[in-house]
Amino acid sequence: MRIVFAGTPAVAEPTLVALAAAHDVVAVITRLDAPIGRKRVLTPSPVAERAAALDLPVIKANTLDAAVTDQVASLHPDLGVIVAYGGFVREPLLGTPRLGWINLHFSLLPRWRGAAPVQRAVIAGDEVTGASVFQLVPAMDAGDVFATLTTTVGAHQTSGHLLDSLAHTGAGLVLQVVAALAGGTAAARPQVGEVTLAPKLSLDDARLDWSRPLAEVYRRLRGVTPEPGAFTVVNGQRLKILEAEPAHDVPSIPPGRIRLASGSVVVGTADVPLRLLRVHPAGKKGMPAIDWWRGVVPSAQNNGQASSLDSGGTTQQEELTAE
Repeated sequence: MRIVFAGTPAVAEPTLVALAAAHDVVAVITRLDAPIGRKRVLTPSPVAERAAALDLPVIKANTLDAAVTDQVASLHPDLGVIVAYGGFVREPLLGTPRLGWINLHFSLLPRWRGAAPVQRAVIAGDEVTGASVFQLVPAMDAGDVFATLTTTVGAHQTSGHLLDSLAHTGAGLVLQVVAALAGGTAAARPQVGEVTLAPKLSLDDARLDWSRPLAEVYRRLRGVTPEPGAFTVVNGQRLKILEAEPAHDVPSIPPGRIRLASGSVVVGTADVPLRLLRVHPAGKKGMPAIDWWRGVVPSAQNNGQASSLDSGGTTQQEELTAE
């Protein structure tokens, strides 16, 4: 099969690698180089770098316009395959490949149509999720489905870990569908069930609300890890929470109160506390939570103050409690 592939982030790489090993990938479409890091250095997308390593021709574009359509048409592809490209494929490009386009989407459609299906599934507390390969149509994630796979959502699994797993198993699913299309045996079925939407996560989605129960706080933390990254505000400074776990061994403490319990840093929720394991203070590198605690508590003690959190990120003056 002559295939045009479109994708941008690292989760699209396994499918590209699998297709390149089994078929003729005549072009890889990915988004333009983007500024990365504190120095905002223009950096190729993970898919662009992988395509270069595979010696595949690359088309960089943030909009799939007439120029891109002309380039694709000149290659006479049999099929287009898209995985997390970050933009819509519209006519006439949609109908340019002989068999149209198929899309690997990381959810059990029609649940979680949109840009952040895995993240939304984790935040919502879904116990089962998966991946779908469907026929691309003008409406968002609405095409008939060729194949699906399912997986359980681990109780401590982050969206990053889950997405990485689905990226690899999903690559195999794409190969199965491509083989069926090539052999003329592929059959797609309409999506059935309630449609739910998975819009892109904002920074507000990543702020933890300590007035909520632990289960809800922990799901949100896992859902927004690694991006955009769970955070709260301590003494007016954003504190990113890289790793945490339920602290069922610690007695309930007021929501947002930070304490030292059995040598670990815990934060109160509406019921069971959350134990902080690794944090990323503003302007510093990631570190163990206990090291951050040791750095902020002496100044609080000297001022006769302690730090606490609330859902609005304000600073309150409390008696310092160490347990």
